[in-house]
Amino acid sequence: MEKKRIAIFDIDGTIFRKNLHFELINELVWMKVFPREVRGDLTRLYTSWLEHKGTYEDYRVALVRLYEKHIAGKKKKDVIEASRIVVPFHKNRTYVFVEKLIEKLRKDNFCIIAISGSPLEIVEEFNLQHLRFEKVFGSTYKIDKKEIYTGAAEFEPTKDKGQVLRQYVFENNLTLEGSFGVGDTESDAGFLDLVDNPIAFNPNYNLKNIAEEKGWRIVVEKKDVIYEIR
Repeated sequence: MEKKRIAIFDIDGTIFRKNLHFELINELVWMKVFPREVRGDLTRLYTSWLEHKGTYEDYRVALVRLYEKHIAGKKKKDVIEASRIVVPFHKNRTYVFVEKLIEKLRKDNFCIIAISGSPLEIVEEFNLQHLRFEKVFGSTYKIDKKEIYTGAAEFEPTKDKGQVLRQYVFENNLTLEGSFGVGDTESDAGFLDLVDNPIAFNPNYNLKNIAEEKGWRIVVEKKDVIYEIR
């Protein structure tokens, strides 16, 4: 029996125009699960990135650390509720190029998965309401018997997205032959290096350099125009 081909996507900044982690933290502040001053921290992080005081990857990692700092002692049900509030409002704020590619790959019977550094709760909700991929991976945090977060990270797929892809392919009897991968930062290079058709989409500086060195396809979507850089 012929093995099914796989396509793998990053989510934040690749499919979704913004950052699920940012929106989740913001909603948890509105729900008074996180303290009000966290919104000020969010604004400072976002402004620093906009004003070129660090890379997008620096911004992403800072969001992870901010979440980890405040999630200890919070209830899992509150994070799930916040995710259910956020996703319907933002689910259609996606990139045209990526949506069309996903549609084509579905027609060609690819197994499509996504790996995100955002918390699994909001990643799964985004998948349920919009993506409908075969599998999504997100960051998970330890909980106790009462489903209260301890504050410790349990699984962070961004540390080695390539290994997550290799394991999923092996466990599900898939093939990397003819595979596709789409990502926007250097944390995605691990899986882009494994697929037959890697696409650096709206890449940050570091991923752009990697893509140019390796000869990967580079695509940029700005407003309503899609550019391919050769």
